[in-house]
This record gives sequence, C-alpha cells and structure tokens, in this order.
Amino acid sequence: MKIGLFIPCYVDALYPEVGVAAYKLLRHLGVDVTYPMNQTCCGQPMANAGFEHKAVPLAERYDAMFGGFDYVVAPSASCAAFVRLNYPRLLKGKHTCEAAGRTMDICEFLHDVLHVKSLPGKFPHKVSLHNSCHGVRELGLSSPSERHVPKFNKIKDLLSLVDGVTVCEPERVDECCGFGGMFSVEEPAVSARMGADKLARHIATGAEYITGPDSSCLMHLEGVARRQGKDIKFIHVVQILAAGL
Repeated sequence: MKIGLFIPCYVDALYPEVGVAAYKLLRHLGVDVTYPMNQTCCGQPMANAGFEHKAVPLAERYDAMFGGFDYVVAPSASCAAFVRLNYPRLLKGKHTCEAAGRTMDICEFLHDVLHVKSLPGKFPHKVSLHNSCHGVRELGLSSPSERHVPKFNKIKDLLSLVDGVTVCEPERVDECCGFGGMFSVEEPAVSARMGADKLARHIATGAEYITGPDSSCLMHLEGVARRQGKDIKFIHVVQILAAGL
C-alpha cells in the first residue's frame, strides 16, 4: 500500500509539527508513505470565496501529483473533505480525478483502513475534543447530533488507544466554532462570538487541552483564547496519537 501524504498549506506554514507527527505515525504503523514535493493549496479558500475557476488548476495539479498512490492522507478533515467531495465536480470532463476519491483524513484512514488497535505513546492529560464541521458532516468522523443515528466517534476511538489520556466533549458537542474559512473574514463579529461561545464550553469541561482534526478550527479557538487570556492549550489530535514517537 503506497500512501501520499498531503500537508495543507496552513499546516505547512503555521503548524509544521502536525505534518511531522503525521509522517512519523504512519511510518511507525508500517505504512509506505511519501511526501511529494512542490505541493500547493487544495484550492478551498478560492472556491469558498466564490472563485471556483481558480481552484481548478490546483485540482488538476493535485490529481497529477497524487494519482499514483493507493491513498492520499491529510491531517486535515476540512481539506480532505474539500478534495474528495468537490474535485470530481470541478474537474468533470477534464480528468478522472482518481486521487480525490482516495483522499482521506488521517483519523479516518487510521480507523477505517488500517483498523489501528494499539498506539505506543502516553499522554497523561485531560483533553476536550473539538468535532469540526467538515469531519462530522462530510467525512463521517462522528455522528451528527442533529440526526437520530447511533452515536459513534472515530477520533474518540483512536484517542482511547493512547495511555493516560482522558477525553471529554463540550456541551453542544458538534456546534461550529465560527471559523468557517472565508466566513471568519466576511463575518468577523459573528465568527468571534461563535468562537467565544465554543471556547467557553470547552473550558467548562475542565480540560487542559483542546484537540481536534483541523488545525484551522484550533487556530481560531486559540486566537480567541489568547485575546481573552485563557489558560488552555491546543494540540492537533495526530500529535496525541503520535506521542512518544
């Protein structure tokens, strides 16, 4: 099984430690993983801003770069969801877009493909899990609270394999944090208020850390926390899963 590691642009620029943790974890699990050089943005910001045509060349580049892999894995539910759900439409009639159909968030890949049952590290801390909108409602990482379906959470399943970690969830478990990509730029006041409300619910759990599958959501919440002077830390879920490596 050959895996292409896709590191979204904001992870590469702001949270490179998340990309390193993803690579180390996949290697530890015996995966043949490659990080193709000259990666670019997936095009989600352009598309969300209403300029889908500007995302098309990036989609074509992505398909050409990752077309030879069995799976493409990314430590970002948001970007993985954009690629898998939107590239086939953006490239319709131009490419088969095989890489998009094989693109997965790393938590989804570990849970559904590798069926990971044990992890080596320890993380003796209480964490509050942030279930990001794309992960819940587009990738199915957890059950949406608005639907009457049996409850599940693939991220919690994976975190339960880490020795010492205590996982809790906030009230309104999968309510949006307010980031929403371009939404936070176009509606900053609403975005900030949503972020403040979500942060307060996470803090109310008594957790030391807030974790989740999207650095973008964590970045937004951390920005709110810093402005408010709140003493809570943030860590991507893959960093916990790779603890000790």
